[in-house]
Amino acid sequence: MSILAGFADISLAQLLLVAGVALLASVVGGLAGYGTGALMPLVLVPLIGAEPVVPIIAISAIFTNLGRFAAYLGYVDGRRALIVISAAAFTTALGAWGYTLLTNAGAALVIGAMLISSVPLRRLARRRDVRIGDTGLAAGSVGYGVVVGGTSGSGVILLSLLMAAGLDGAAVIATDAVISVMTSIIKISVFGFAGVITAQVLALALLIGAIAIPGAFLARAFVERMPVRIHTAILDVAVIAGGLVMISAAVRSLF
Repeated sequence: MSILAGFADISLAQLLLVAGVALLASVVGGLAGYGTGALMPLVLVPLIGAEPVVPIIAISAIFTNLGRFAAYLGYVDGRRALIVISAAAFTTALGAWGYTLLTNAGAALVIGAMLISSVPLRRLARRRDVRIGDTGLAAGSVGYGVVVGGTSGSGVILLSLLMAAGLDGAAVIATDAVISVMTSIIKISVFGFAGVITAQVLALALLIGAIAIPGAFLARAFVERMPVRIHTAILDVAVIAGGLVMISAAVRSLF
């Protein structure tokens, strides 16, 4: 089946909306370290439903994070990246497999809950200035794997783990990008075996991923001119509102 067949039921206006949000999400992600997985469900779920969202973002995340890695080349902490990848590999596959068993309403509830909880989790970790060593990073990565495997918008957890392990600034964004590429590959493998990667999933993922690459370089250009806290505050509001809308729609569909 042609990849173009994935766009058969989607209008040009809807494709432009997806492309616009993808560019915004990649710029925000390049500034704040997370954002694509949190913002894209807000436009994708109303358009195609909740079930294909995590597979779409998993595929597009490879392009997004390769672009981010290229933009911040030289800042990667290879040792900590290896710790996280090794500890999270199996649980990421487990979480992805669990996601394939969810119904559309169940997927919406999981994604919505993750989006809403990501905001207070990030703020709590920052306020308490939590610090962990390699053992703590590995232990946290095991739990992170389950979450990242089965949800979207969980990048804030990895961001918090890396900051608690002592990374900051561009090192966090670059190391996060490398880890996210590997977890995305694991998720895609599981989704591929489960048969959930359709032409529509692949087409939308490639569209989002292609647009996200220049977004990473735009973010680097803006990073010294625009306070990250402004983008983070806007993102928090959008994430919470979108999560509530998704949960509300899922609950209504159950009754």
